[in-house]
Amino acid sequence: MPLHVPPAPAPALRSVLTALSSPTAVREARTPSLLGAQGPVTPELPLPVHVLDSVSTEGVTATRLTGWRFLVRSGDRVVAAAETMPTPGGWAFSRFFEGPYLASTERALRQAETLPQPYQPRLLSVPGLYMLTLWLHGDPAADPAEGCPADTDLLVPLAPAPPGIAAHRPHRLTELLPLLTHRVTPTRLLRSPA
Repeated sequence: MPLHVPPAPAPALRSVLTALSSPTAVREARTPSLLGAQGPVTPELPLPVHVLDSVSTEGVTATRLTGWRFLVRSGDRVVAAAETMPTPGGWAFSRFFEGPYLASTERALRQAETLPQPYQPRLLSVPGLYMLTLWLHGDPAADPAEGCPADTDLLVPLAPAPPGIAAHRPHRLTELLPLLTHRVTPTRLLRSPA
């Protein structure tokens, strides 16, 4: 069943397109793959990025939307990611980056495409564990800026995953929750991974 990738807010996409067309922004990004990209680069697969603010033994109690992440493709490969952030005036370009989460995100999205149920893909960051997951939300028509993971949603930890948590293995929230509550304390939630 195909994933239902939500459209990013138009201002978020425009900010990424503007940054990609700016030699200064790309050069200052210092991402070797983006700097060395041959031919045109295009942002695709916009994913809303949520941060886990609170978790308890009863469940995830608070998440918040912190931006939209676009995979930046050059030819047949992803060379970087572009991230936007909310501002009082709308959406603004935040940064370009690369690293292991790019290939891991692509792999998790390909895996999710083979699932029998439709999902809306999102990213969920767990700062206290320096963990990023592909959050497969069970309501494909939901507002991508809202909500917390539901018991029926799947969370796919991206590599590198914290010790003891298998990367690229889909987990129901109820299965992953004991690991999260055991390891995450309120003070650790305040830190954010890069």
